[in-house]
Amino acid sequence: MLAKVVSGANVGLDCVPVTVEVDIASQGLPSFTIVGLADRAVEEAKERVRAALRNCGANFPPKRITVNLAPADLPKEGPAFDLPIALGVLVASGQLESKLDETLVVGELSLDGGLRSTRGILAFAMLAKGMGAKRIFVPKENAAEAAVVDGVQVFSFGNLLEVFQFLTNALEVKPEAPTGLWGREDQVFEYDFKDIKGQQQAKRALEIAAAGGHNILMKGPPGAGKTLLARSLASILPTLSKEEILEVTKIYSISGNMPANRPFITIRPFRSPHHTASYVGIIGGGNIIKPGEVSLAHRGVLFLDELPEFPRMILEALRQPMEDRQVTISRSSGSLTFPSQFILLAAQNPCPCGFLGSPNKHCVCMPGQIARYKKKVSGPLLDRIDIHLEVPAVELEKLTGEDDPEDSKTVREMVEKARQIQIKRFYGEGILTNAEMGSQHIKRYCQITAEGLELLKLAISQMNLSARGYHRALKLARTIADLSESENILPEYVAEALTYRAREES
Repeated sequence: MLAKVVSGANVGLDCVPVTVEVDIASQGLPSFTIVGLADRAVEEAKERVRAALRNCGANFPPKRITVNLAPADLPKEGPAFDLPIALGVLVASGQLESKLDETLVVGELSLDGGLRSTRGILAFAMLAKGMGAKRIFVPKENAAEAAVVDGVQVFSFGNLLEVFQFLTNALEVKPEAPTGLWGREDQVFEYDFKDIKGQQQAKRALEIAAAGGHNILMKGPPGAGKTLLARSLASILPTLSKEEILEVTKIYSISGNMPANRPFITIRPFRSPHHTASYVGIIGGGNIIKPGEVSLAHRGVLFLDELPEFPRMILEALRQPMEDRQVTISRSSGSLTFPSQFILLAAQNPCPCGFLGSPNKHCVCMPGQIARYKKKVSGPLLDRIDIHLEVPAVELEKLTGEDDPEDSKTVREMVEKARQIQIKRFYGEGILTNAEMGSQHIKRYCQITAEGLELLKLAISQMNLSARGYHRALKLARTIADLSESENILPEYVAEALTYRAREES
């Protein structure tokens, strides 16, 4: 007898339908075979399904069982096919009548028949809605995540026996109530702007970066507070919108990085990989292509401490996601594109010892060492960074003085007000921040006064600004104007934006 159960497979950040076909032959030696480009985790489903059926009181037929995962040319991975295979065996063996029309089934089985949490549930729920299915069966632990998607009934179960009883009308299970999305919770951040001594210019630069989504590079000696400033950036980032929550949650769900007991991500990501991280870990990839840190930082911050210590290959690979806001990974098995709209926040020392130019400590580096250290970060990468900031050592008077009266909450309110201006400005344009503007957007939305334009022309000739540097200076000035709630870009905004360009261009 043949049975068919609809499930799905993750391909990148999306989910495609997969039909689980189970055939139990009346002749032939007992066997259990899974075909359809299944990986090791899917192959091992045979033992999980066999044990789960027996421990739930069902009969496992001692016959020739063939499971086909169609389409057969699509690679399948992960344990999400356990539940649909088990239900297919029950239907094909006649122990369960087929009542799985317009139903998408997903879930990992334990040996006792329990249903374990499965990654990528949000994408499965979106697939169910997109293909017109009326309901989706998921593990109980994933119920809240699946219920984020409206338009499809979500039924959650704790074990295989509950699913069987529900399908035979022996157990009543009500669909899950829709899960409402909410923004930032009242969270106490570990780092706050009021605790940072001095560094007023650095805090102003971080405010601009958060408001417009601009990349920033901080240079300074050890102990100046670069890492503290970077960690404090998370406390002034604006609240995620509903669309952004779904984008970020889908990435974390599919990659298996969802926090425990949380149905979705409500706070902007802050990713801080170590400089020994691999290329695949930062950019993404693998035998089965998975998103890397640049995608896990989507709609948030990617913090690279000690920037020159990262391998040159990784730094150069950052150029595409920084420019295109997405990263394309090509392998022999195929090509996938992941979103990577992040704020790059980088920090580095001025030289290997860190004290080049310091008035208090003498630099012990040789000229050749300093030259090699600076060449580790290429010019094209530096040109894609909007804000270049010198972070000097904190003076003793400021270090022992009182806390800054301006806290992160006050700064965050100003940042969110500037973001709302941008969201209103770019409505229908497909972008959300000034940093995402293209040349056409710059012409349309960067209204600059005659005095400001003259100042920018002078900067082009004297600072040797590239075309990219010219556009980035304009976008930065647009953000400064938004923070001041000004419709036009005034000369003082252009002047402030130009102070953040790299000194090497002088």
